[in-house]
Amino acid sequence: MKRSWGIFFLWLAALLFALNTGRDLAFDLLYFVTGVILLALWWAWANLRGLHLRRVTRPQRSQVGRYLEESLELTNNSRWPKLWVEVLDQSDLPGHQISRVVNSLGQRATSRWQARTLCRLRGRFTLGPLALTSGDPLGLFRFTRKAPGTLALVVVPATVAIPQFSPPSGYLAGGELIHRRTPYITTSVSTVRDYVPGDSFNRIHWKSTARTGRLISKEFELDPLADVWIFLDMHEGAQAESPWTVQPWEPMGWMRPHEARLDLPPSTTEYGVTIAASLAQHFIRLDRAVGFLSYAGQREVVQPDRGERQLDRLLDILAVIQPEGHIPLPHILATEGARLGRHSTLIVVTSSSDPAWVQTLRGLRARGVHGIAILLAARTFGPAADWSEALGELQIGGLPAYLVRRGDDLSSALARPVSLGGPGSGGPTRPYSTRPGSNGNPGQTNAAI
Repeated sequence: MKRSWGIFFLWLAALLFALNTGRDLAFDLLYFVTGVILLALWWAWANLRGLHLRRVTRPQRSQVGRYLEESLELTNNSRWPKLWVEVLDQSDLPGHQISRVVNSLGQRATSRWQARTLCRLRGRFTLGPLALTSGDPLGLFRFTRKAPGTLALVVVPATVAIPQFSPPSGYLAGGELIHRRTPYITTSVSTVRDYVPGDSFNRIHWKSTARTGRLISKEFELDPLADVWIFLDMHEGAQAESPWTVQPWEPMGWMRPHEARLDLPPSTTEYGVTIAASLAQHFIRLDRAVGFLSYAGQREVVQPDRGERQLDRLLDILAVIQPEGHIPLPHILATEGARLGRHSTLIVVTSSSDPAWVQTLRGLRARGVHGIAILLAARTFGPAADWSEALGELQIGGLPAYLVRRGDDLSSALARPVSLGGPGSGGPTRPYSTRPGSNGNPGQTNAAI
């Protein structure tokens, strides 16, 4: 900008000098300065003509802890080379760096580059738009041309393997026989029907096929397994967090992308979302019907179902859910628990220190709804009430409970219940430690996932 004003004042001075003196040398100087300005203006304008920018993103869905890979291709279709072109990316994905300055792009030449971004925050993001900027060699003028088009990116929460998460067998009991057709192959065959294109060979009932002379397929019903409900507490007043910003992160040279180590933000919300996503993945891979319930900005309910499609549906909800709820946890459990079927298992993920919700969860046990609590120690994340009273009520009530502190490895924390109560009794408890230096010391920073 300063250089542009300088050349303008130089041209103005040359004009005044020529008009006042009338000398040929003064007019030659004016013509020269004017020619330089016009040439620089044309150069900067022409440097953006004939450019084609192509962006390829694979895929448009990612997960916290995974890499987003993009490739860009800038092609010069004109007959004139480009001295320099800057590609600016206006994406809102944290840490996304795909901008680049392309120098000396020859005629009919193409420049290609790739960008790999570690996704560290869940949510919906916008990739683009892109902008092309270029100018003249003297730096007098600079033009920018927007490249229209954006891409939507969904980053779902991270999931942690919890192979040792094994509640008491009575809490995952079989349910009543459900007479409902299912596209999945189960051990419960309800009837047979004519074969339709698309049926797999293991659906064919060969005895009926041999008897009738035409292909006959089997119809299946759901196994009599109780539903698993995951309740994620998104009450605004129950959350705690510490300041955290996304820092530039680069893997070590020998580390492959899938081996990247990532830390969760020090927030009960992010820990709770990650735990809920991990539980959903764990039970769906065990072929259990998993439902989801949460009160955030609105009531979020997903009826129990099985399969990867159900997992994708739950992860999409967890990708954008925020702690915007205002209804206390005991009221939600009392209202929603009345709708749960007998023998259902309700897993409550919460950071609430109010022991009243534990009493409500114990009351649901009388209706045949088995409760499991995963308690986030809110005080280790930031200013919050102590969790000891709520945990003590869980132990007295004989409800299986897991305690997760800031800095805990989630796979290990969900493998060691601090309360091992069985259904209908105040079973044995397991002591927990809050002394400095124990596992989950509040001095630790983040949880490795």
